[in-house]
Amino acid sequence: MEIKKISTEYLIILFFFFIQVNEAQEAKERPNVILIMCDDLNDYQQVFGGHKQAITPNIDKMAKTGVQFINAQSNVPVCQPSRNSLFTGVYPHRSKDYGWTDHRKQPVLKNNKTIMRMFQENGYYTLGTGKLTHGKSIKNWDKWGLQINHNYGPLYFDGENLGSNPSVPFPYSKIGPVDGSYGRLSDAGTSEGKIKGEKGWVYGRDKKPFRYIHDNDRDLLQDELHAKWAVQQIKEMEQTAINQPFFMGIGFVRPHTPLHAPDKYFDMFPMDELELSDWIPEDKNDTFWDENFKSTLKGPRYYKTILDSYGGNRELALKHFLQAYLACVAFVDDQIGFVLDALDKSKFRENTIVIVTSDHGWQMGEKQFLFKNSPWEESARIPLVIHSPSMIKAAKVKQPVSLIDLFPTLMELCNLEGNHKINDQGGDLGGYSLVPFLLDDNEKSWEGPSGALTIVGNCGKSVPTENQNFSYRTENFRYILYGNGNEELYDHEKDPFEWKNVAQKKSYKKIRKNLRTEMMKIIETR
Repeated sequence: MEIKKISTEYLIILFFFFIQVNEAQEAKERPNVILIMCDDLNDYQQVFGGHKQAITPNIDKMAKTGVQFINAQSNVPVCQPSRNSLFTGVYPHRSKDYGWTDHRKQPVLKNNKTIMRMFQENGYYTLGTGKLTHGKSIKNWDKWGLQINHNYGPLYFDGENLGSNPSVPFPYSKIGPVDGSYGRLSDAGTSEGKIKGEKGWVYGRDKKPFRYIHDNDRDLLQDELHAKWAVQQIKEMEQTAINQPFFMGIGFVRPHTPLHAPDKYFDMFPMDELELSDWIPEDKNDTFWDENFKSTLKGPRYYKTILDSYGGNRELALKHFLQAYLACVAFVDDQIGFVLDALDKSKFRENTIVIVTSDHGWQMGEKQFLFKNSPWEESARIPLVIHSPSMIKAAKVKQPVSLIDLFPTLMELCNLEGNHKINDQGGDLGGYSLVPFLLDDNEKSWEGPSGALTIVGNCGKSVPTENQNFSYRTENFRYILYGNGNEELYDHEKDPFEWKNVAQKKSYKKIRKNLRTEMMKIIETR
């Protein structure tokens, strides 16, 4: 009897030992993931070299210890379709999604699973907060964060209507409280944040009161609240000893307009010390934007309007906007830092993949364009940094990749199983896994195309794919094909600012032909 008792106890101990070993092995094979999305963030970080005065120590630090994709591109440089594509893994030209349709209602994408759902179906605990998918979709999140009705802002309320920060000059201020507003929080004066309808800063279009006395006595901005929530979730999961891997998405809105931040971030960029990016007055002359789009669209209109607001003084006008943009970039970098620091201090540090990226970039006056949704480098290029526990070493990857590649990358990294489609009406995955770059910086192992594809869509439902506008970025070139057949070609080895369109030069005829062939292969097959 005694022998049997010992054997039973031994078997019980052995049983639990094997369970623990199995759980540990499963956790190792199924890492946690934190996806940090910014909005309208171009390459204005020190490590990406977009603007030499940018202050982004947290993104820079992560890039130096992770894999930095220095030629990453947005697949469509405007919020809604970019995020729809990223979270479903379907190219916009395949889904015909070029505008502002919720992915749950889009004719093709509603038949696709989001990456969150794939994680959820594979036993992951999914947490999200902020602006991730465009809209208020919180489906496929086991735990959703802050119920903020309007992540943009704060917005200025004059007691009767929402409008631009009082420091913004006319006529730019007439654009409105979101795109037409920038400046320090102190520009709008003080507000007690107690009574709805009080003049001053408010949260969103429902005008929820926002307290602002000074930088050190104020309510938290939306992105600060999201960062705080994410930090708290990391601590809670550690304290409760969560027994499943997690996928956390954090959507920061900065530096999306309105470009407001606490004064200390503006103080980092004194106006008299600011430098604008290099430019030439004739930069627009050999481009074909005007022949394919209306001049009343936001990019050229915002540029003209801001110049008119400062008496036609380009340098003065763009410096005011640039200061606010850089301040918001520094601000969101701090929020990213809070999350990374919390992770670094937690037990999840060695088993968590972190991705930092943006939905698209921003054109800062180049080619007389002040907005996103252009086919050029400033609007299409995005920061992309991935830190993975399985990574061999830090690396800089020159091979152009794009947001479409994140879905298959996460599928492979986390061993996710199952069909990415809900039914046969769903779109095919368009990207390729970036895992080879995380394991080895030898780009010869990449199975994807030589370049990254971006579409600047005409949103009309009757506009066929062949009449859309495509931009194709390889390591050394950017090739643009407009809907009317116009072409632009930029040699990045000789012309990193895309000043000289060489599409019609005889010496580039073969290159242009090859790039078009490569691009059309992606359009026709992916």
